[in-house]
Amino acid sequence: MSGVTESGAVESDVVRGRSLGRRFEWLWAAYAVSTFGTRLAFDAFPLIAVMVLDAGPARVAALAAAGLAVGAVVAVPLGPWVEFRRKRPVMVAMDLVRCAVLLSVPLAYAFGRLGFAQLLVVSVVVAAADITFRAAAGSCLKALVRPKDLLRANGRFESTTWTAAMLGPPVGGAAIGLFGPVVTVAADAVSYLLSALGIRAIGGGEPRPPRPPRTEASRLRAGDLLDGWRYVLASPALRPLFLNTVLVNGLIMATAPLLAVLMLGDLGFAPWQYSLAFAVPCLGGLVGSRLAGPLVARFGEHRVLVTSGVLRVCWPLGLAFVGPGAGGLVLVMVVEFGLITSVGVYNPVYATRRLELTPADRVARTLSAWTVSGKLTTAALTAVWGLLAGLTGTRTAVALAGALLLATPLLLPRRTRTPAPAPVQPATDG
Repeated sequence: MSGVTESGAVESDVVRGRSLGRRFEWLWAAYAVSTFGTRLAFDAFPLIAVMVLDAGPARVAALAAAGLAVGAVVAVPLGPWVEFRRKRPVMVAMDLVRCAVLLSVPLAYAFGRLGFAQLLVVSVVVAAADITFRAAAGSCLKALVRPKDLLRANGRFESTTWTAAMLGPPVGGAAIGLFGPVVTVAADAVSYLLSALGIRAIGGGEPRPPRPPRTEASRLRAGDLLDGWRYVLASPALRPLFLNTVLVNGLIMATAPLLAVLMLGDLGFAPWQYSLAFAVPCLGGLVGSRLAGPLVARFGEHRVLVTSGVLRVCWPLGLAFVGPGAGGLVLVMVVEFGLITSVGVYNPVYATRRLELTPADRVARTLSAWTVSGKLTTAALTAVWGLLAGLTGTRTAVALAGALLLATPLLLPRRTRTPAPAPVQPATDG
């Protein structure tokens, strides 16, 4: 049996090629198809708003920000609701909801009824359903996979994410050029239907989670909405991971629109060069996600978590120095490759650690609170950095975000914590 040594190093069978089981393979396939569908339709809504509805920059920005922020707020009560229900039916329901609302876009377009308000509502519903799905999926993964295999499972999800990020937008861009942006939204909707079928195919029994007393379960109290945050912020092990990850992701994402303005506007890069600069470095995500397991096996989970957490914030400051021409393009690729490789190592290790430290009866609430916080932080920082760029200049704002990222390792965990015991024995494929 594998385990953790006194130094924190995971024994070698963590990185063996052992199958994770048929039921996990269905979960992974469902994740893969929906992720590729989402990346295929990357930026479809802004393009529809511009190309079909003649929306200006302010409305396009409002569409992106409102979908992210309002969707996160709508999802707040769903975390406690998911906790006491079977997770796979919730995941199937969220996939079907996303499929239905996305299909409404090409249908409305076909009948000449598509409007900006509909795009706004669809983006909010999709964002809320995505948060709810993720909360349920974390609990589902913890039940399907043995604790010693969680890192391998998360590594597969991470490699799938970066493969989709590398291949999806170019294919989607070609499809938009040939058929228009509405077609890629329809493809994204179909991907959620296929995901629902994949989750349904997992099969096997899923025990009903223990419910609170009937008097408490009859209604959702206001205090219940904060359970996930209370648990995370009270945990000396989860709190630094939470604060670090939410802040780092928010600062990185806040500069994405500014880089588009800098490269496509000020520096005169062509759209294909801009896409190439961010697509090619996604190979680093594949490299990092494949290295995560072997690195943890050799150096221990805590050391890899902290080292990759530090390395991932050392790169973004370099984006403030990008110049025109081939040299600038190479600089962006090098910086993004280093950043994404580090993230590819960090993400599966941190996701595994988060599940290890969270009891099975709190996973949905914890992941829901975590994701809501991340989306709201990203939306807020994106708005702030947009204003900052208007006051100080685009390059200065990018540099400030990079400088602040260099301070975030202070929030990383100082030492290895003992995982919280899981009250529910994980199911296996026997």
